[in-house]
Amino acid sequence: MLNEAELVEKEMTLRKLRLDSTVLETRRAIARWLALTLGIINQGESRQSAVAVLDALVNFQFIKQRDPSAEELKEYISSNWEQINEKTLRYHLLRMKKMGLIENTHGKFYFRPPSQGDRFDPANVFGSIFEQDYKDITQRINQAIGELKSKSKISGEPNEK
Repeated sequence: MLNEAELVEKEMTLRKLRLDSTVLETRRAIARWLALTLGIINQGESRQSAVAVLDALVNFQFIKQRDPSAEELKEYISSNWEQINEKTLRYHLLRMKKMGLIENTHGKFYFRPPSQGDRFDPANVFGSIFEQDYKDITQRINQAIGELKSKSKISGEPNEK
C-alpha cells in the first residue's frame, strides 16, 4: 500500500477570490482577503493573529522596504491590531515558512525572494513564489500521465485493480 503522507513535499492553497469594493474598504479587510487567497487562513476562521502577522510582513517588506525582526513584528501587530504573544507570533511565522511564503536570516523575516528582480515588488515576489512550484507540479503531473499512458491496455499490460 502506498504511504501518501510520505510523498507530500509541500501543500499549496491558492484561492481565486473576488476583489470587490467591500474588501477594499479597510486595511483589515484587505489583509484578511490576502490571508484567505494565500491559504494562510480558511473560510470562516475567526482568529485574527495570522492575518495580523501577514499584514505586518506586508507593511515591512512592501511599504517600509526592510526586513523586520520578531520584536518589530510584535510591536507593529500590538499597535495596529491587538496584543500578540511571542509564541503565537512564532507559530504563524513557522507556518508561513513551511508554506514556502517566507524565509528568515539572522533573526529577520521576509517573503521568499525572487531569483531575479526586486524583492520589494509584490508582483515579482509572489509571481516567483508560485511560478516555480507550479512548474514543478505541472512537470510531475505530465510525467505521471505519461507513465499512466505507458501502463494502459494499449501497451499490452493488464490494468491493476
